[in-house]
Amino acid sequence: MKRVLVLAVTGLAVAAFTTPAAQAKSVATTHLAATTADAARAVTAFWTPERMRSAQPLDLINVAPKSLKDVARGLPAIVPQSFPNGGAVWTGGGAVTRTAGRVFFTYQGRTASCSGNAVTSANKNTVMTAGHCVKLDGAFHTNWVFVPGYDSGNTPYGTWTAKSTHATPQWAASEDINYDIGAAVVNPLNGQNLTDVVGSQGIAFNQPRGQNMYAFGYSAAAPYDGSKLIYCSGQVFNDFLLSQGIGMTCNQTGGSSGGPWFLSFSEATGTGVQNSVNSFKYNFFPNWMFGPYFGTDAQNLYNSAQAS
Repeated sequence: MKRVLVLAVTGLAVAAFTTPAAQAKSVATTHLAATTADAARAVTAFWTPERMRSAQPLDLINVAPKSLKDVARGLPAIVPQSFPNGGAVWTGGGAVTRTAGRVFFTYQGRTASCSGNAVTSANKNTVMTAGHCVKLDGAFHTNWVFVPGYDSGNTPYGTWTAKSTHATPQWAASEDINYDIGAAVVNPLNGQNLTDVVGSQGIAFNQPRGQNMYAFGYSAAAPYDGSKLIYCSGQVFNDFLLSQGIGMTCNQTGGSSGGPWFLSFSEATGTGVQNSVNSFKYNFFPNWMFGPYFGTDAQNLYNSAQAS
């Protein structure tokens, strides 16, 4: 086995020992989007400031009690401890205010929003997000764009159209919550690549669980309105109910889906190593947020996206 090192413009990603990939039936995991200049111009024109403001936040996946599996008897109780914040506007500045952004797309005929983050990549145009922010209810979203640094309706670094969107095989096949991970490869804008303009964050896979992390996103459902970047921070804990994911005390809402979770995050510089995304909540634990564990399948998705 080997370790994989991925150098970032603003961070360092380290992928530790890998584990066998989960099996999924064969299904399309990539959707070609605005692959021509004319198509990209049409998508950009579609996303007027008014449409962005009126886009409805795509809900975090909400898991009801009837969906839960039986919890094995004898497991120790887990009580998460949050530090220092369970949800607030990020005022610290730094790189995250450029690499994180809002995601807009058309879903079932309506305009909707999620969040995403620019990561270091070979093509310099890769954005990580949640699987349900690229595909949901069996269909890939259309008119997909990434707006880094979105702030109160302003798009300081432009609107970046997706050339292609990607999902893990497990999410594409059956929307398995354990693999709710997506990516997009955006087209260059004004002759420049995304991470040459906004920078990038590192990305990591197969890391130890239970570490301190920061989660960011553009929550757009009450009490938030999508105008500002929101963050939470704390020690993450293993989901002990349904999934194999990780959780954090966090009150972020719809629209934050796909926002990045960082290891080794520096408040001074706004840099970190991405290691999950905002994914789902249990409807009876509204102040806990959960994200998928970034294992080998997440790494395969990232490698596929950055190579395209």
